[in-house]
Amino acid sequence: MAAIPLTVRGAARLKEELHRLKTVERPAVINAISEARAQGDLSENAEYDAAKERQGFIEGRISELEAKLSNSQIIDPSQLEADGRVVFGTTVDLEDLETGETVTYQVVGDTEADIRANLISVSSPIARALIGKSAGDVAEVQAPSGPREYAILEVRYI
Repeated sequence: MAAIPLTVRGAARLKEELHRLKTVERPAVINAISEARAQGDLSENAEYDAAKERQGFIEGRISELEAKLSNSQIIDPSQLEADGRVVFGTTVDLEDLETGETVTYQVVGDTEADIRANLISVSSPIARALIGKSAGDVAEVQAPSGPREYAILEVRYI
């Protein structure tokens, strides 16, 4: 299995979720199952069915997180020496040349990508267009709405 790239912050978030699932969610669902069992006939017990379904989801998510963390390659952007170029983990300030809007993105792995938090996947069209470029360069992105051009204002390793 290929290594999954993660930033330090992304790995910490996955570890926190795994810890919460194991120490809070798993015990709660076990209690819910035992309470539902105590009610008697399991064949028509909706609480029991719901708790068993929730348990399956939690156990599946725990397995998924453990696999991701065991196969991850954790990259600390502050330790990178990329000579001002955009690489995995860097934070980039961009200006849309058409609208003049500025936006800041961090290039992260697929696992931790969240556009609402300005975390873009390294495999996304915009990240692929930015990789290897430096401040002052213009990146052309093939977006679904057509080509867009972004000026790279600043590249930070934080």
